[in-house]
Amino acid sequence: MGTTLNNEAAIVGIGQTDFTKNSGVSELALASECVRKAIDDAGIEPSDVDGITGFQLDSNDEIEVARSVGCGDLTFFSKIGYGGGAATSIVHQAAMAVATGTSKYVVAFRALNGRSGQRYSDGVSGDIITSDLIHWSWYMPWGLLTPASWVAMFTQRYMHDFGAKPEDLAEVAIATRDHAVNNPKAFFHKRPLSMDEYMNARFICEPLRLYDCCQETDGGCAVVVTTPERARDLPQKAAVIRGIAQASGDDQEQMTSFYRPQISNIPEMELVGKQIWEQSGLSASDMDAAIIYDAFTSIVLMQLESFGFCGPGEAKDFVKDGALSAKGGQLPTNTHGGQLSEAYIHGVNGILEGTRLIRGTSTNQPEKNDHVLVTSGVGVPTSAMILGQAD
Repeated sequence: MGTTLNNEAAIVGIGQTDFTKNSGVSELALASECVRKAIDDAGIEPSDVDGITGFQLDSNDEIEVARSVGCGDLTFFSKIGYGGGAATSIVHQAAMAVATGTSKYVVAFRALNGRSGQRYSDGVSGDIITSDLIHWSWYMPWGLLTPASWVAMFTQRYMHDFGAKPEDLAEVAIATRDHAVNNPKAFFHKRPLSMDEYMNARFICEPLRLYDCCQETDGGCAVVVTTPERARDLPQKAAVIRGIAQASGDDQEQMTSFYRPQISNIPEMELVGKQIWEQSGLSASDMDAAIIYDAFTSIVLMQLESFGFCGPGEAKDFVKDGALSAKGGQLPTNTHGGQLSEAYIHGVNGILEGTRLIRGTSTNQPEKNDHVLVTSGVGVPTSAMILGQAD
């Protein structure tokens, strides 16, 4: 395959703010806090950081964050588009920068007042102003105004094609909530979810009920990436990147690729999976845990199939009987509580949890933690990676 990013970069520092519904501070303050905490966790100085990458959707310019936390000269900076698809993509950018020698230490971050400020659940009915309005305008007359309505279309077709039931979506919601119950940082800490509570919750957009949909959160998360060689001299156990990739599928739109021949699978995720399995030499059966982007419960089922944990239409059976639990489950998944039950930081909080799983410091730590899959946004150009133990 030629040069790849297999074992060329590692996550060596993680940092996060509190997760709230009203932070009371600016998004720059959130970004500065999580970035500084990640730098401190890595055991380096702000002046050691010479690269920063983040989301196009983030209101914070890289240079403002660098100045705020005390970084000096930057040799690399970038921003990635496509919402949650950028989560692992920013680590991809950081990994490329350190692997090529462009930078020594790169910070990747996301910070947002996603509840008290701009609310992404508003979708087109809110204040999203992008070129995507051109294609969204075809769907708006039919009431398809929000992310929940767009994903509901895919979910309805998936359930029709494969016979999935609301109870199958509930398996994802309940497993994720069970993890959040043990996580003091999670919004739903000590608040378990029963099947009855799930089924009696109101519909947001049928077939998606309240607990099928992720939260809105104020907060920030950041990671520090460097080479495995430098990582050996740092205090934290490194999470080495075994494989990492981005992909945009044929006929891709932003959340609304409704005109594809079929809409009950995720071809861009399948392409990402193909790349990371080839880079790493690993397969789905080698994963000890997974952080699967869970803006909605249904997309967890679809991703389990995209990455080869089960065949098309088989996820509804795969998730039964506690398969996603850290307590002896076949694939402990979203052990922090995910975006459904911990917080919605556009998936970057999942990258922190993937790192904790490798370190062995998750609040829901499975017995085995050699390799962890981390995925990013669904319905958009996207990304994923495999984290592993340092040699």
